[in-house]
Amino acid sequence: MDITLDKASDTNASLNITISPDDYKPAIDKKLKEYSRTVQLKGFRPGHVPASLVQKMYGKSILVDEINNLLSRSVSQYIREHKLPVVGDPVPDRDKADAIDWDNQTDFAFSYTLGLASEFDIDFADLPSVTQYEIQAGDAEVTSTISDLQQRFHGHTHGEEVGETDTIYGELQQLNAPEGKEMFSAKTAFPMDKMADDAKGQFIGKKKDETVTFVLEHAFPDEKARANATGVKKEEAAELTGEFTFTIDDITRHEPAELNQEFFDKVLGVGAVEDEAQFREKVAEIIRGNYTREADQMLRLDIEKTLIDNTPILLPDEFLKAWLLDVNEGKFTPEQIDEQYEDFTKSVKLQLIKNKIAEKADLKVGDEEVLEATRQMVREQFGFMGGENEEMNSTIDRIAQNYLIDEKNNGQNYTATFNRVLDDKVMENTRTQMTIVSQEVSLDEFKAIAESR
Repeated sequence: MDITLDKASDTNASLNITISPDDYKPAIDKKLKEYSRTVQLKGFRPGHVPASLVQKMYGKSILVDEINNLLSRSVSQYIREHKLPVVGDPVPDRDKADAIDWDNQTDFAFSYTLGLASEFDIDFADLPSVTQYEIQAGDAEVTSTISDLQQRFHGHTHGEEVGETDTIYGELQQLNAPEGKEMFSAKTAFPMDKMADDAKGQFIGKKKDETVTFVLEHAFPDEKARANATGVKKEEAAELTGEFTFTIDDITRHEPAELNQEFFDKVLGVGAVEDEAQFREKVAEIIRGNYTREADQMLRLDIEKTLIDNTPILLPDEFLKAWLLDVNEGKFTPEQIDEQYEDFTKSVKLQLIKNKIAEKADLKVGDEEVLEATRQMVREQFGFMGGENEEMNSTIDRIAQNYLIDEKNNGQNYTATFNRVLDDKVMENTRTQMTIVSQEVSLDEFKAIAESR
């Protein structure tokens, strides 16, 4: 087999392949023998069909299949061994392929058009610095978070009069039932915050033992809310309409938890803090921790943008546009390809850059690392802690392995996880070589920065 690469420019090339009988005949002879043993043909015993007859019946199709398989392997191997920066897929010269005389030729010539990225290098010393935002929790954020926690860990009190956010308990009684049905009555609870605003006025300010006459579907237009208020199924609640009375037995309301040791222990665990000052500091620490992921994600995006903006790479634009149009099989018009092309090229360049970083740093990913990353995903997704619990760890391990070997998606779960682990390694390596400048910002400042991006 003869393979030559002809470069027309830094970004365009053709791969020319010539195949002779020595390249494909051994494989074809082997396949013909297999057919001779297995083919069933009337008038011949199984395994005794003459080779010449098998050749006449199946020789051409076997030849075509073997040549195609040989081409696929050879092109991939050549690109891999010569480390060609191929973008898109090799595109075969279809006119040359269609002109082949499969019945008479013994030597075959094929040609593939390749799109290449230009040569480039990454000099981390020349890259500008990137900002890592350290989010500080100010008094306003801490106070707001503590207020939310007080509401979450609220207590209950009994009110004298109905308020807008109270829950009222009492007896609901239908005044006029539809013909043939009994009048509905039930002991139930009305959450005032689920009631329609224009109906609340009939209840607000009322006291225990008072009775309110109202139209049920006006107070609870939504059938789901009406079902919750009456305690019946949604389809049954749809039939409950008209005037009802509600006699108030009790009024309860949420009271924010007091800032005391009991509240501190409920939120953070027994004995974690001893006073309000320590509690506020701990809440500020939690707020900072909650936004660490967002800050890290912004840093990652900024690093990627810096790499793209400062690493000149030429791409075969016309080749790629034509390839995108062809590979998407009519899903996009040329105009749509043009609109999305810039974003596509950014992703291509970024992947080329990351591949270069991984190659220069000799970054590798092992099976155990892929499995551990999947274990961690399972822990986070299902809330499993693992630790020293052998039974729980065994369950996590089984779920992780089943996910990775899922045959339904042809190993895509493993490939995706492998790529994610490698990508994390590349980014960590990049962070150690770039200049990262820390900057403290308030939560509001960080949100404004994020929105501006």
